[in-house]
Amino acid sequence: MTIDLSESFKAYDVRGLVGETISAASVEAVGAAFVDVLGLAGKQVLVGGDMRPSSAEFADAFTAGAVARGANVLQLGLVSTDMLYFASGKLKAPGVVFTASHNPAEYNGMKMSRAGAVPLSADTGLIDIRDAAQAYLDAGEIPTHPSPGAITADNMLRPYAEYLRSLVDLSGGRRLKVVVDAANGMAGMTTPAVLGDEKLEALPLEIEPLYFELDGTFPNHPANPLESENLRDLQAAVTTRGADIGLAFDGDADRCFVIDELGQPVSPSAVTALVARREIARVRAAGEETPVIIHNLITSRAVPELVEREGGRAVETRVGHSFIKAVMAEEQAVFGGEHSAHYYFRDFFNADTGMLAAMHVLAALSEQDLPLSELAAEYNPYFASGEINSEVQDKTSAMEKVQSAFESRDVVVDHLDGLRVQAADGTWWFNLRPSNTEPFLRFNGEAHTAEQMEAVRDEVLALVRG
Repeated sequence: MTIDLSESFKAYDVRGLVGETISAASVEAVGAAFVDVLGLAGKQVLVGGDMRPSSAEFADAFTAGAVARGANVLQLGLVSTDMLYFASGKLKAPGVVFTASHNPAEYNGMKMSRAGAVPLSADTGLIDIRDAAQAYLDAGEIPTHPSPGAITADNMLRPYAEYLRSLVDLSGGRRLKVVVDAANGMAGMTTPAVLGDEKLEALPLEIEPLYFELDGTFPNHPANPLESENLRDLQAAVTTRGADIGLAFDGDADRCFVIDELGQPVSPSAVTALVARREIARVRAAGEETPVIIHNLITSRAVPELVEREGGRAVETRVGHSFIKAVMAEEQAVFGGEHSAHYYFRDFFNADTGMLAAMHVLAALSEQDLPLSELAAEYNPYFASGEINSEVQDKTSAMEKVQSAFESRDVVVDHLDGLRVQAADGTWWFNLRPSNTEPFLRFNGEAHTAEQMEAVRDEVLALVRG
């Protein structure tokens, strides 16, 4: 069976069903194409994977393809996605991590980066790699380079932990009880190394683990904290154990969600604002006059408002990590945040890392005496709808219908990413974005009052679904 790689290559990464749209043979071809397209013969390539049942086999297959085409592969073994970004940034080498993030166990995939953790997307080489790999698959063989590469191995867990601790000092605050739900994903390995005493000296943190056993079949619940039902175990543990804070990571541990001491989620927008304030203060103290903070267009308006108050400059971007990473580099931004709990740091090679964001929240909490619910309230002054999906076959017509209903009012309309409508007085806004992969329109809205938000939400959804 010859696999059609167009079924697994997406806009920003590769993701497919093991044995159906992604296999060891297809991965080996991608490893060879990765080296060819990026000109890596004679150079180093980093290869690692998460705890999914197929990741080790796929890492070996990618290694075989890359070595055959002349690259020297440094195998990293088990890694979170942000560990791969760290290694790519620190070693200035391109790399790949095998993961399907929050998808179920039967999926796997690849997140690739150029040297320095620069992302690869459909616009920056991923399609070329796909086409070159497909040619190898169709031919049924990968020609061996005149000088095949060598394979070495290293473990980056301790250097990764040391680097993160160098960016946020957690040693001097009040002692916190922290429940961490790793969802049987890679945070079960990274949390003890970074926040515990497995690799480095102990911090004033009492870590209460939930589901730290690495198990890519996800026996307890899906590793997708964006879905509220997957937070229930963490919420219950925080309140019953009297914890100060809860942290939930996705499968490859590049996203982190925060729960307060009452068991309530702290919105990613509030986390973005909190971290932005800390990073602005830090770099302004070092002499940076107007630090830039990136946020996507469906982040709360509270984020750009706080950034401006604190002396920074807020830059809005489309949803999606490749867009944000590109703007991070162009603007030399110090930090960026998304509603999906991806957090990007200039000091982390412009890449996203859930663990570093979590450390900022822990530091902010430990440096003062308020509980997290009260600390976070300052950063969450408005009423948000959350993301609401509607199944719509003709997404373009539905958005045009909504725009027609609103554009005669006193509003501002733009199309940076889908359709956004904002009241001219700034009291409410909403965004409708079409999914690239599913027949969904995604609604996000926010207002100064709950009544305003609910009225706008209900009117838009009635138009979309009517």
